[in-house]
Amino acid sequence: MSYLDYQVLQTPTGWRKLLYLNWPLILLITAVAGIGFLMLVSVAGGDVDRWAKPQMYRFAAGMVIMIGLGFVPMWFWRGISVAAYIGCFLLLVGVEVAGEVGMGARRWIDFGPIRVQPSELMKIALVLLLAAYYDWLPLNRVSRPLWVLLPVVLILAPTGLVIIQPDLGTSIMLVAGGGIVMFAAGVSLWYFGAVIGMAVGLVATVLESRGTDWQLLKDYQFRRIDTFLDPAADPLGAGYNIIQSQIALGSGGWSGRGFMQGTQSRLNFLPEKHTDFIFTVLAEEFGFIGAVSLLVLYTLIVGFCLHSALTNRDRFASLITIGISGTFFLYFAINMATVMGLIPAKGSPLPLISYGGTSLMILMLGFGLVQSAHVHRSR
Repeated sequence: MSYLDYQVLQTPTGWRKLLYLNWPLILLITAVAGIGFLMLVSVAGGDVDRWAKPQMYRFAAGMVIMIGLGFVPMWFWRGISVAAYIGCFLLLVGVEVAGEVGMGARRWIDFGPIRVQPSELMKIALVLLLAAYYDWLPLNRVSRPLWVLLPVVLILAPTGLVIIQPDLGTSIMLVAGGGIVMFAAGVSLWYFGAVIGMAVGLVATVLESRGTDWQLLKDYQFRRIDTFLDPAADPLGAGYNIIQSQIALGSGGWSGRGFMQGTQSRLNFLPEKHTDFIFTVLAEEFGFIGAVSLLVLYTLIVGFCLHSALTNRDRFASLITIGISGTFFLYFAINMATVMGLIPAKGSPLPLISYGGTSLMILMLGFGLVQSAHVHRSR
């Protein structure tokens, strides 16, 4: 009996697949989402209907989608990887042609009953295509320059479209997410060293371009950098958000002020308290213990994903799982670092906690791919 025949025989079929879902991962995701519902009730002043109930409905739908995708065999994802990437790329082009403008950026396409943000879909499609590429590519070619160039182009093409929306944060996540898959595939560390060197040079060039005819960033993006370096220089303007966030983080102490007792959120000092800055509400109400507990849950989610990837014999499935878990890590790491003032401010939701439909559903779609990889690994 060949290995392929053995693999087919060992792969669960039908409703037996329910038994092979990564149930610890499902329980962890549900636990974090439950914390999110609780915080949305808090920031709404006890009103369940305002933000928590719609988020519960979305999460329930997302859970059905995640489990349903877990039943889909891996050969299907291999087959649609190119089409998914091309489709998302065309949607990004469509954003430039007929996208909706909101808060100074063109990032959405309105399809009537739903509004889609193609850059979020591209995060998943890019991981899917790169995983298929490195599954097809022989290991002895992974680090050869010609075979490294193609995935770099695949990463930079959508990144360029996202940058001009403008959405610098998502573009950085696309590059980082693609880089995670390339690293996991075994691309030589010399390439990553070269990229880091070029990134340092690019940052220096961007800073030098300020106020010139060839300025590379928008004025509001430079103001974010100024705010990061010295938020107290404009405490009632550009530095207001991060200052209030840091006050809330510090006032929580070890155990917090108590549920719905945070003064910064209750008195509406915190901006976007139901989306980008919801972590500061949690830290103020439940303190250092609550914040670290959430971080532990996030770490466990990433850990279970990586364990599934490292024990999977299918290279394609393993790379998908690593890519999705890496993207998930970037989500919460960037959000937490932003509200703590460790990196320049950018609009980034806290996964499974912040209010929002698009980011939640895309995240559940990604976890559906992780479940599919876990269910269909050989046993």
